[in-house]
Amino acid sequence: MTTDPAPVISLEHAEKHFGAVHALVDGDIELFGGEVHGLVGENGAGKSTLVKILAGVHRPDSGRLLLDGEEAIFDNAKQSQAAGIAIIFQEPTLFPDLTVAENIFVGVQPLKRFRRIDGRRMRREVSLLFEQLGVRLDPDRLARGLSIADQQLVEIAKALTTNARVIVMDEPTAALATNEVQRLFRIVHTLRARGNAVLFVSHRLEEIFEMCQRVTVMRDGRRVWTRPIDELTVPSVIRAMVGRDMDALFPKLPAEPGGVVLKLDRLTREGDFTDVSFVVRSGEIVALAGLVGAGRTEVARAIFGIDRWDAGSVEIDGRRLPPGSPSAAMSAGIGLVPEDRRQQGLVMDFSIERNIALASLDTVQRGGLIFRGAERSFARDWALRLQLKYARLSNPVWTLSGGNQQKTVLAKWLGRKPRLLIVDEPTRGIDVGTKAEVHRLLSELAAQGVAVLMISSELPEVLGMADRIVVLFEGRVTREFVRADADEDAIMRAATGVVEEAA
Repeated sequence: MTTDPAPVISLEHAEKHFGAVHALVDGDIELFGGEVHGLVGENGAGKSTLVKILAGVHRPDSGRLLLDGEEAIFDNAKQSQAAGIAIIFQEPTLFPDLTVAENIFVGVQPLKRFRRIDGRRMRREVSLLFEQLGVRLDPDRLARGLSIADQQLVEIAKALTTNARVIVMDEPTAALATNEVQRLFRIVHTLRARGNAVLFVSHRLEEIFEMCQRVTVMRDGRRVWTRPIDELTVPSVIRAMVGRDMDALFPKLPAEPGGVVLKLDRLTREGDFTDVSFVVRSGEIVALAGLVGAGRTEVARAIFGIDRWDAGSVEIDGRRLPPGSPSAAMSAGIGLVPEDRRQQGLVMDFSIERNIALASLDTVQRGGLIFRGAERSFARDWALRLQLKYARLSNPVWTLSGGNQQKTVLAKWLGRKPRLLIVDEPTRGIDVGTKAEVHRLLSELAAQGVAVLMISSELPEVLGMADRIVVLFEGRVTREFVRADADEDAIMRAATGVVEEAA
């Protein structure tokens, strides 16, 4: 590990309260130049609050922030940026109608005579910076339409043009494809070689072990410990995060498959998927596996009626569904937990109780009027069943952690008692402890006779939870595995179209 003799920045015994909520009780962290430092913990552990203190968004109620050994006070984000700290958020916010170069230099544009912006110099410096980072991106391209990965690259380049010494990456890989993650890792290695201090916040422990030299674990607003990565194992990190062993990360209950609930017969949507056929039985979890862009989410959207299919058929309990009709899909007993819970699964300004009851309004209304007491009772029942953690059910759903937002979407559909539940990336962006709870819920549903269709990009999740695995490649089914015959190598071969090697 190549580190400076003293930390670039350190936070000592920081506390932060929001009313009666103690978001940070004892926050401690030290970041060294030339080091990637991992920060892990369950949702609500205090990670985001710590990051926002470094960013100048929050000022700690007590404790000290030291920059090169000298105490520093940030009252706003601009002061933090001036001190050389840059935050790369999971979903960057760029000006869509400005070019890549203009976004990178926004507010600090180089000027020539008569205070005119020197566009040529901007483009030249951006091209040089991209070359140093080992990436290809046109400085003159508009930001509109850039992938999340390219937007993050622009944010990193922006940080380097302001000579940022500390770069904080908050869940940077949550929305990236595999090849984009690998490119980000190469960039992080470059930043480390340049002497930057990198704080890498992630729920994905395999990334922490691949990228980081030291790891800090937080739980309940406190630092549990900070240790070198070579002293750690995945079980030891999980144990520190949740305060207990997590042997049952994939608590798969035995379930006897029953009759066919969902049957797809040569389902086709031009440009998305072709001749997709498989069945899901009651009491069974079937996983749709494949690389990003293979057509998994598109198949789910077609089943639920969001998108119309061009050919083939969808049957629920032997009855054909009309194409492009979500109401018909819901009436047939289908529920859909979408990949993007914030944009597609929840109404973020609605209360927790309203979101839970949204798909079951017929049970909480009479004569076209929604009865508040019935709505609250309905929501409280499902919040209790799913062990939802909240302050008040009347609070907006955006006040919940990511894991509890995911549970809220699940509660919304479970309240309808579905015959088929489609879950798209059910544990994306949530912590290890909550992942185990979501897995438990899916397993219990299958044991109760619900048919579950699960889409997941995490192979351990697919192998740990699925009774059968259907693999897609470029919109076509390449292989189907039963649980006993599946392994990561075989699934990846099928997901990349190498079907001739399959046994």
